[in-house]
Amino acid sequence: MKFSIRLFPEITIKSRPVRKRLIQRLQSNLQNMMRRIDEKIRVKGQWDKLDVECEGADSEMTAQVIDLLSRTPGIHSFIEVTEFPLGDFHDIYEKAFEIYAEPLKGKTFKVRVKRSGKHDFKSVDVERYVGGGLNQHSEAAGVDVHNPDLYVDLEIRNDKLYVVTNLYKGLGGFPLGTQEATVSLISGGFDSIVASYMSMRRGCKTHFLFFNLGGQAHEIGVKQVALYLWQKFGSSARVKFISIPFDEVVGEILQSVHHSHMGVILKRMMMRVGEKVADRMKVDALVTGESIAQVSSQTLPNLAVIDAATEKLVVRPLITMDKQDIIDITREIGAYDFAKNIPEYCGVISDKPTTCAKKDRVLEEEADFDFGVLERALEKRQVINIDEIVEDVNVHATVEALTKVEEHQVIVDIRAPHEQEKKPLNIPGSEILLVPFFSLSSEAEGFSEEKEYLLYCEKGVMSQMHAHQLRERGFGNVKVYRPGVSE
Repeated sequence: MKFSIRLFPEITIKSRPVRKRLIQRLQSNLQNMMRRIDEKIRVKGQWDKLDVECEGADSEMTAQVIDLLSRTPGIHSFIEVTEFPLGDFHDIYEKAFEIYAEPLKGKTFKVRVKRSGKHDFKSVDVERYVGGGLNQHSEAAGVDVHNPDLYVDLEIRNDKLYVVTNLYKGLGGFPLGTQEATVSLISGGFDSIVASYMSMRRGCKTHFLFFNLGGQAHEIGVKQVALYLWQKFGSSARVKFISIPFDEVVGEILQSVHHSHMGVILKRMMMRVGEKVADRMKVDALVTGESIAQVSSQTLPNLAVIDAATEKLVVRPLITMDKQDIIDITREIGAYDFAKNIPEYCGVISDKPTTCAKKDRVLEEEADFDFGVLERALEKRQVINIDEIVEDVNVHATVEALTKVEEHQVIVDIRAPHEQEKKPLNIPGSEILLVPFFSLSSEAEGFSEEKEYLLYCEKGVMSQMHAHQLRERGFGNVKVYRPGVSE
């Protein structure tokens, strides 16, 4: 089994040295990630594309490779091909018929052949022979060279024949790590999720900076979605998750700032702290999810005043996007359920907030602000490699994890619905409740005091987080189910 990768078009128009560097980084990223699937998978580079070779791949491995390629930045599209030794024209036709006979039923088609190497025939000769054979012996509706229902794609390279079996769409963008790093201010809502994703898709190694305004429950939710984004789109680069406690800062704003300017000044304080975090990480840009006029603090005058609080470049990928388009992207990338169920913690609620803040007035409002609270918040920051969130949760686990289920215990599968459907949890003799993580808070109200509830997720990270949160709410009968982990 082989997959042939077509590069994101903007890569192909770069100068030769830049193009070479981008392709090499994509190859390295893919090879590192493919090793997690199987050590035998090889990624081979060429000038205009990459090939991924999976010898002896079964259906499960093939599905994993397809999934990984479809969400890796830098790939425009990729094709699944079956390799054969190159025979004569009739042998080529038979190989094509074997693969395409069923898909061609009732459809028009066109044969396309790409050829490289030295041969005593032309591509068009193969196209005519194979096309004629398929038209005569298959149940196709005929040949249509202008607007066919299906293309029969073949590739001949020296003494090898490659028959294309499937075409898949890629993520686009640039390979991760080919652009400068960024620090993305993530709150867990729709906007910050999509902004972070778009930064990663464009090739930026994207760190996550979270200002905690809503307590531990808020941090759990944001860690969960940040980990999801990294695992889905950015796992070829190691990044940080930084959490800053901002409750004292909010308290100072409430005491020192006129209510009309609270929102703008809160954002300015975040920019100041974000700048210091970025400085320590040697990063030059901050990413935010603002869109023009979506809320009062996001008018152009207010954004200009907010940006004046930092010397860093502030990147706003969503600046002209509509809210519904942003929400639609979260659905496309599988993050909708995360965003929908993380409350918006505004920190301060302004009465008649200004939509046209003036710098002089803002500086006047900040004159009585105790900037020591920013330093204290920065000192209390927590920094962790995002891939270590799993280990961090396990090391600091406060909820008992069980490997066996007793009669009085109920397993609660908190995975997202598509995960529950894809890999159903089957434990004979045990009661299993399907309660996605985003419904857990309300569903837990119906838990019986006579039973124990064991939360389950595939890696045991989110189950530990949510179990800890429920225990803090007074649910003493909640534990974690971790099959296959020794007690």
